[in-house]
Amino acid sequence: KLFFYKKFVPTDTVKYEIDKTTGYLCVDRPQRFSSLCPANYGYVPQTLCGPRTAERCMNATKKTGIKGDNDPIDICILSEKVIAHGDILVQAVIIGGFRMIDNNEADDKLIAVLEGDHIYSQYKDATQLPVAVMQRLRHYFLTYKQSPNPSDPRVVEIPETYGREEAIEVLKCSELDYREKYPDIKKTLTDLLLSSKL
Repeated sequence: KLFFYKKFVPTDTVKYEIDKTTGYLCVDRPQRFSSLCPANYGYVPQTLCGPRTAERCMNATKKTGIKGDNDPIDICILSEKVIAHGDILVQAVIIGGFRMIDNNEADDKLIAVLEGDHIYSQYKDATQLPVAVMQRLRHYFLTYKQSPNPSDPRVVEIPETYGREEAIEVLKCSELDYREKYPDIKKTLTDLLLSSKL
């Protein structure tokens, strides 16, 4: 089990992103269409969908030329309970994911269950989830960026759904990608805290 940063809830009609310079949660854009995420949505801190994650995607799909999207790994957190707001840390257990490719960029979506959830914590692997739950999540990710404007094509595909073991391997790749891009992050954060006049 790990802590995940929850960006938004299923009723949010705007998309949030973490500003990489300031660390603040910012409005990225209003959702253009009527698509709402069917689960709590966020990212795994200190991960990055970079070269290793992209290479794992290419090896699994036999596609070439895929790059990482340079964002943290996204995660959906399933729970029977309503969590009323985002911008919080949530303890959850990873059970699987979708290998998603968005405009030739690896953009995996991990799936987790809220730690201690009375309904969803019984599921230890995404392959055990009800088919309807997986179909809703898959449909959302395949359609939430679609535009009715033909001059604004977006090619999103999910060539694979994977279970817990592969999700953990994807997570490890993204952690290595993060450490490679930010090798001195602990020292940087420590220096910032020590220099702070708070």
